Formats: sequence, C-alpha cells, structure tokens
Amino acid sequence: MMKALVVYATITGNNEEIANIIVDALRAKNVEVVKSEMSQTDVSEFEDVDICVVCAYTYDEGALPEEGLDFYEELQTSDLKGKTFGVAGSGDVFYGDDFNKAVDEFEAAFKKTGATQGSSSVKIDLEPYEEDIETLQGFVSELIKTTSSKTV
Repeated sequence: MMKALVVYATITGNNEEIANIIVDALRAKNVEVVKSEMSQTDVSEFEDVDICVVCAYTYDEGALPEEGLDFYEELQTSDLKGKTFGVAGSGDVFYGDDFNKAVDEFEAAFKKTGATQGSSSVKIDLEPYEEDIETLQGFVSELIKTTSSKTV
C-alpha cells in the first residue's frame, strides 16, 4: 500500500482545509496517509512514505510561514530520491507578484532533495472552492500516477 505524509502550515485554516481535501482524496484512492502540522513535523518523516506533500501559506509580501522556517531549511538539505512530492497552498491575489510565493519556494526546496515532482503545484486564492477541490483531486491523481509509474 502506498503511503503519504501531508504537512501543512496555516493561520486562517485555509491550508488545513486544503490538506484535508488532499488527505481525503488520497484515502479515497487507498493510500495510507498521515496529516501533520509543519511545526510539529521533522522532514525525516518523509523518508518513511512514498508521497510527500506540503501545504503552505504565504504571509504578507512573500514570506514563508514563520513556524515552518526550520522545516523549510531542513528540507533543502534532505535526500528524498525515490520519493514523489507535491506542493499546494493558499494565498491572497491582493499581493500580486508575491501571491503564493511559498508554494514556489517549497517546490524549489523539494527539487533540491532529488524527489520527483508528481504534479504541478496548486495555488489557491484564499479558501478552496468547488473548482479548487476538483483541481486538488486531480493533483492527488497525478501524484499517485507518478508514484505508481516509478514502482513498476
């Protein structure tokens, strides 16, 4: 059975909601999944799963979640070769070029680990609506497809 870890950081609850949608979609496809808050998670926990997901918010004008800075730094120096990763997050289009910048930063950090990007990153304006839920379900399907193709 495939295993996944979904790590999230949230202030408003939007990213926890995104994480919950991803967790539900993974479970619906028979993936064993654990959800964990970023400040309570060690990056090494990704070593025990097939699919690694981060759901992070962007604070103010492009800042990463303060409670996730150590996690972010540790992620960049980790070895996650053989793992599949995906990144999703919410932000506010009000911030223009800084909209959801944390999603891009975590994607870049994962790429340094040697993990395979399993799906395009998902950026959501504020809270997830119906079309966002469909996008996140497609995101999960792509993560599973990419992971399955590596184990065949």
